Amino acid sequence: MEDKLIITKKSLKGEDGHKVFSIRIRDDLVDKLDLLAQQTNRSRNDLINTLLAFAIEHCEVGD
Repeated sequence: MEDKLIITKKSLKGEDGHKVFSIRIRDDLVDKLDLLAQQTNRSRNDLINTLLAFAIEHCEVGD
């Protein structure tokens, strides 16, 4: 019996249900985000997800 390394295809979407993409963000927002991250002991990524989820739930589309 041969030992084989079987490599399965990776999903384009993250295994954990997350999707990776990049954004452009102003320097002043990065500074504020970094300060908030330091104050809360959270990562930028965690904060961005929390803030986006809150914003999406609390916005409405106007005419």
